[in-house]
Amino acid sequence: MLSKAQNKYIRSLTQQKYRKEHKAFVVEGDKMVREWLETGQEVQLIAATEKWASVHESLINKLPTPTVYIIKEHELQAISGLQTANQVLLVAAMPDELPIVWRKQWYIALQDIQDPGNMGTIMRTADWFGIRDVICSQDCVDAYNPKVVQAAMGSHLRIQIHTADIGEVIKQSQLPAIAAVMNGANIYNIQPMEAGIIMIGNEGKGMTDKLISHATYKVTIPRKGGAESLNAGVATGILCSILTNK
Repeated sequence: MLSKAQNKYIRSLTQQKYRKEHKAFVVEGDKMVREWLETGQEVQLIAATEKWASVHESLINKLPTPTVYIIKEHELQAISGLQTANQVLLVAAMPDELPIVWRKQWYIALQDIQDPGNMGTIMRTADWFGIRDVICSQDCVDAYNPKVVQAAMGSHLRIQIHTADIGEVIKQSQLPAIAAVMNGANIYNIQPMEAGIIMIGNEGKGMTDKLISHATYKVTIPRKGGAESLNAGVATGILCSILTNK
C-alpha cells in the first residue's frame, strides 16, 4: 500500500508548482497506462487495483525497476484526479524540454491557450497529423496539467513540447507562418506548402496584433452558419487537415 507521504506526493502533482519541482506528472486510466508501459518510458511508480495488476503482470515485469503498489478502489479514488478512478495510475517522469530543431516539417505554435481540454485536443490532433513539435507561449496552460494529459490520450509520448516567445521563434525560422485570424484569406485557397508553422491564438482574445505581424499568411476558415467563432482545438484540426494534405 501507499504511505501517507506517497499519497500526498501523488495528490500534489495536480498543482503545477509541484510538477515542476518534482519533474513528474500523473497518467491515469487503463488504456493510457498500458500505452505508457509498452513504450518503456521512465515510470516512478504505479498504483493499481489487485485485479488490474494481476491481468497486466507481464507488462509490469518489463519495467527496469517496477515499483507497483496494490491498493483498494477507494484508495485509488482518493488520489485520483478523475471523477471516477479507472483501475490504475502512474507517476511519469517529465521529459527534459529540448531546443527547437527546425526541419522541413509542420509545427504548431500556440499563444496563450488557457483551456486544458483545448491544449490536450491540440496535442492529440498534432499527433494524428504527424506533427511532432508544439510550441507554447509562456502563458499557455501547463501541458502536463492532469486535464491536458487526459485529453491528449497518450500523445505526450510522441509530441515534443517547447516553451518559447512565439514571435521570436518565428523570426528564427525560415518556414512560412500561417496565422488563424477572423478576417484572413480563405484557407482553402492558400497555395500548397510542404512545411510551415500553424499559429493558433487564445480562445477568447485570439492572437495579438504583434504576433500576427510575424505571420507569412493570415487565413480564415470560412463561416457558413451563425456561430461567432470556432473552438481552438477544432480550428487546429481543420487547419492541420487542409495544410498537411495539400
